[in-house]
Amino acid sequence: MQWKNSEARYGLVAAGFHWFVALLFLGNLALGFYMSDLELSDPNLFPLYQLHKSFGISIFAIVIARLAWRFIDPPPALPDEMAGWEKIAASLTHLGLYTLLVAMPLTGWIVVSASPINIPTLVFDMVPVPHIGFIVTDPDKDRWLAVGEWGHWLLAWTAAAAVILHVAAALRHHFILKDDILRRMLPWSS
Repeated sequence: MQWKNSEARYGLVAAGFHWFVALLFLGNLALGFYMSDLELSDPNLFPLYQLHKSFGISIFAIVIARLAWRFIDPPPALPDEMAGWEKIAASLTHLGLYTLLVAMPLTGWIVVSASPINIPTLVFDMVPVPHIGFIVTDPDKDRWLAVGEWGHWLLAWTAAAAVILHVAAALRHHFILKDDILRRMLPWSS
């Protein structure tokens, strides 16, 4: 497999970004759903929140790098034989997934910044991330907290649905339509 995309398939860099982000995102999504069921008194809650924030910030940074790479090395075009509605659906799903991957960490940052607990964020217990200054000093930061929590929750469920749609479409192409849409993103496939 080559480093850059070809006309027919994704290169190693784009495929690597895809699968690495997918793994981190699905893990962090599952962690977030798990944490939401824990009691505030649970001794594991604080370390899990720090881990969740660390992965969220990492995902955000990797997605920004992935988007930059996408501009440097555009993805291969969708096959001509794909129906027009499928191309539109694929484009909208990808746009939606990228939007979610950027918006979720931002709403999480709003929640952390507006939290009355005011716990600092340390990415993997090493790199401090400051809170959003204008939210911290806002006398009505409870509104920011409510909007951030609601947005983060809504985005999490929307992301879960979008990932299911994305995977279902890839599996449909692979097993039902028997085309190479899925194979062109697999790093071990030629």
